[in-house]
Amino acid sequence: MTLSSVTPRDVRAALLLRQEIALLDVRHEADFATGHPLFAANMAAGRIALEAALRLPRKDVPIVLYDDGEGLVDAARQQFQTLGYGNVRALGGGLGAWRAAGYEIFQDVNSYAKAFGELVEARRHTPSLSADEVAALIADKANIAILDVRRFDEYATMNIPGSVSVPGAELVLRAGGVAPDPDTTIIVNCAGRTRSIIGTQSLINAGLPNKVRALRNGTIGWTLARHDLEHGAVRRGGIGPFNGAGDNARDVAYRAGVRRIGAGELAALEGDAHRTLYRFDVREAEEYAGGHLAGFRHYAGGQLVQEIDMAAPVRGARIVLTDDRSIRAEMTASWLAQMGWEVYVLDGGYDGALEVGPPVVVPKPDPAHRYRRPYEGTDVQEQAMQAYLDWEYGLVEQLRRDGTHGFYVI
Repeated sequence: MTLSSVTPRDVRAALLLRQEIALLDVRHEADFATGHPLFAANMAAGRIALEAALRLPRKDVPIVLYDDGEGLVDAARQQFQTLGYGNVRALGGGLGAWRAAGYEIFQDVNSYAKAFGELVEARRHTPSLSADEVAALIADKANIAILDVRRFDEYATMNIPGSVSVPGAELVLRAGGVAPDPDTTIIVNCAGRTRSIIGTQSLINAGLPNKVRALRNGTIGWTLARHDLEHGAVRRGGIGPFNGAGDNARDVAYRAGVRRIGAGELAALEGDAHRTLYRFDVREAEEYAGGHLAGFRHYAGGQLVQEIDMAAPVRGARIVLTDDRSIRAEMTASWLAQMGWEVYVLDGGYDGALEVGPPVVVPKPDPAHRYRRPYEGTDVQEQAMQAYLDWEYGLVEQLRRDGTHGFYVI
């Protein structure tokens, strides 16, 4: 069977018109990271059977497959066909045709979330401190609290000395507990730039009374400045919203265009067979395991913003978020809306029957095929770290040249 094809121009038109499309790079992740279109998502041919049902919930969603001349597309199409997907085409000419058309190629993974983070900093002038400035505050025993917004396992691997783990979407819910004194300066860090920018701006947007600053360039910047990291820390920030956090989070979501819905509206979205719907529970994994709404997949809010291309590869789909405290869903939704998603927050639902059990975990790729992020682990070369930062700083200009993003910043 001959696989029908579409042109790069067709794909670009679908993206500009916000039509549903899953543009899938079927190479290994390490190859995907060398270059891809902005809104492409990686689904390696050897992982389609593992990932398709979770990441592509609608069987007739428009899927466009490409590689870079490796000959992977036809076998990938056959796998999708076997799984019941009926609207699968190839990108004519593959990635080479995308390049030849003069369209932008983006490196790395989670590229458009990272580009969005750079746009937020550029538009909002998100305040930050250098590694040397933060090190001096630590040495002076200044009234500061350092909040690490990465996943807890990343934090435990290496962290800024004295910092506390408060994963991204938890910030507005927990900042008041970590730093109850409004005179405490809060410093937000991740491994590089994106999550610290988004985290810092989240607290500013939500009206935290404290002064908030990002640690510029995260643990990468800290390492390049020759400061020592801690290893094996287990400090976690407890729940303690600041005064007005709930109302403020709702207002932030409202300003971003997020809509709150109830069970009836959710049922209507679920019943629309012509649109893809993603449903995410953005709480911590332990909370999800203890009781969650049927049909909602766990994806912690901070990681969802960072990894939205992995979580929701169908660009133009709808997203519904849930959270028994609302704050995390509201703040996460506010960012997804600014990234161009049609996103809703489900109001309530936790007073009825809940499902219990841990999140679904998809097996990780073979390490030989996985892209080694320059900001993970403790043995990354400084040259690779600096090159990664230089790439991030260039993303705003690359977004401008690409012209398909549709992002806005409140």
